[in-house]
Amino acid sequence: MILGLLKEYGTETRVVLLPETVKAFIELKVEVLVEQGAGEKAFAADENYIGVGAKVVSRADVFLKSDVLLQIQPPANDDIQKIKPAQVWISAFNPLWETKIVKSFLEMKITSFSLDLIPRTTRAQAMDILSSMATVAGYQAVLEAASNLPTFFPMFMTAAGTIRPANVLILGAGVAGLQAIATSRKLGAQVQVFDVRSAVKEEVKSLGGKFVEVEGAVEDKSAGGYAVEQSEEFKKKQQQAINDHAAKANVVICTAQIPGKKAPLLLPKEAVEAMNPGSVIIDLAASTGGNCELTNDNETVIHNGVTIIGQSNYPSKKPVDASRMFGKNVLNFMKLMIGNDGSLNLNFEDDIVKGTCITNKGEIYNERVKSVIANK
Repeated sequence: MILGLLKEYGTETRVVLLPETVKAFIELKVEVLVEQGAGEKAFAADENYIGVGAKVVSRADVFLKSDVLLQIQPPANDDIQKIKPAQVWISAFNPLWETKIVKSFLEMKITSFSLDLIPRTTRAQAMDILSSMATVAGYQAVLEAASNLPTFFPMFMTAAGTIRPANVLILGAGVAGLQAIATSRKLGAQVQVFDVRSAVKEEVKSLGGKFVEVEGAVEDKSAGGYAVEQSEEFKKKQQQAINDHAAKANVVICTAQIPGKKAPLLLPKEAVEAMNPGSVIIDLAASTGGNCELTNDNETVIHNGVTIIGQSNYPSKKPVDASRMFGKNVLNFMKLMIGNDGSLNLNFEDDIVKGTCITNKGEIYNERVKSVIANK
């Protein structure tokens, strides 16, 4: 098998595989082609890839010669036309939301895998890019909030008086939220947390956060650990509780998302206007509409003195470690598809391989994606 590593486009600074992970693929008897300059924004020079046994070639050659094409981002429109039906495309292209890409893959009979739909099972934990990248995002979100806040995070007792610690409100206690709790607490802030899943209560408390409970939440074990849609009555109770706590917070970090759907609106305009000037909102759900009504993706908005930062790609702020984690996830996933002789073996009997496959031979393999496409 020939594995093709493509250079990312736009503002993306990560790379799918750092040289250390490329070396692991080569040890599995896989030939690796790396596009020129693919790792330079993650501080991995072409020479580093050559040093571990990869070949550095042009983008055209990667598309022409590879059996499997690897990238972090969804394929650009021009790139979709370059993929051949015999090739396999692997990236994170959010197929529950980006249905246009799925339809293009279907029409061209391209075999595609989306890494953001790897089943969230115990066996697949080592392949879970969502958890890895959410760890980076939760950490980086707190650092950005601290740097934009006009006050300190920790409590200081000085000769000039006592500085009160910052109050941080975190909406959503998934992996990003939990990392945000841990980082906020390490910086000395007081942390309160909302989540509709009661199962995360103990995790929140173990990290030093205070879990704010709103009774009446609906939970669904089949949702794979994700939050699910709630009743209107619960949403009203939750909204009032969030508004009350947001008004007292110096920082609000929004992490709540529902796969394949618009992010739930948790911070309406009136809640923002009740916050103190100088407060900071970090919205990690910006790419799917945001948890805050005033969020614009990849933009900073100041409203009534409150800074609202919409950022859906914090992992790019830490390209080396983010790339290292992403690449290890990819390696663990692809080991399921690599034969003893380094050949490509698409074993659809494996539940992880099948669950991550989006399209193959003109059919949609993933049931959730199939359902979304059928309803559009």
